[in-house]
Amino acid sequence: MRRSLMRITFRQLQVFRTVCETRSYSRAAEEMALTQPAVSLQIRQLEELVGQPLFEYLGKKLYLTDAAEALQRASTDIFGRLDNLDMQLSDLRGSMQGQLNLAVESSAKYITPHLFAAFRREHPEVSLQLLVVNHAQAVKRLSVSRDDLLIMSQVPTDMDLEFLPFLDNPIIAVAPPEHPLSHAAKLSLQDLTAWPLLVREPGSGTRKAGEEYLRQKRAHFAQTIQVASLDALCEGVIAGLGVALLPRHAVHLELASGLLRELPVAELPLYRSWCLVHPRGKRLSPVAQAFFTFIREERSQISALAMRFAGTPIRPDQG
Repeated sequence: MRRSLMRITFRQLQVFRTVCETRSYSRAAEEMALTQPAVSLQIRQLEELVGQPLFEYLGKKLYLTDAAEALQRASTDIFGRLDNLDMQLSDLRGSMQGQLNLAVESSAKYITPHLFAAFRREHPEVSLQLLVVNHAQAVKRLSVSRDDLLIMSQVPTDMDLEFLPFLDNPIIAVAPPEHPLSHAAKLSLQDLTAWPLLVREPGSGTRKAGEEYLRQKRAHFAQTIQVASLDALCEGVIAGLGVALLPRHAVHLELASGLLRELPVAELPLYRSWCLVHPRGKRLSPVAQAFFTFIREERSQISALAMRFAGTPIRPDQG
């Protein structure tokens, strides 16, 4: 190893990683409570040790050089190993400590905090960093192993992944209570096609699952309305813009309050499974491994949560 690399400091790597994330010297300085000249100096010293430029401007945008991308991968590994060491030392002291970096598809964001709360009752010193993404973003993050674990449905079959299905994700048809279809005793998917269908943005897992199922059932909607977020889509249905296919977990409060009504469609619910996913061969941190084990072994707690989100009362013998 070149001796110059041995002189790289953790502080320089922290500054470098912040510049990579923000793509701006000034924003990196603001985040780290430094002056911009101090950030520039740290990067300049780091470039001298590496022996190559790390950033270049094209127009007004800051881009990473090949050397910066290599250093970014190395720094992620270095800080990841330090995090693991911290967790292992905590484990040796008899307590689980550390942070779980978890990415979830947007329709899983409603149930995930409850899963983590159940886990944290056993490990109260563990913290959570939760990132909400759509399906396409989740796949991209898996390809570069950005997170400890991901929660997603429709696990990609063309990637080498380890995944654990742990909870049904029922997708249902919903409409506001005053909608004509809300009073029907029985419906088919074809009955829905006379109304506009509200859909998520391209890249959404719920949209992908719904579109594939509608094609399979040959149910064609003449009009669709695209909405950028699940919450906005839900509000659009409440406002009477159309009907939608949504995960039951995501609209359980609206169903319970009467703002939405589940339509009695014979071909629904469409069942998919929520899965806990990571690249095969990835070395999980002690915290991530503990969470994976918890999800695998605590099926009774997870089933109780699922019943609560389905609006089903939990009997004492199920709690």
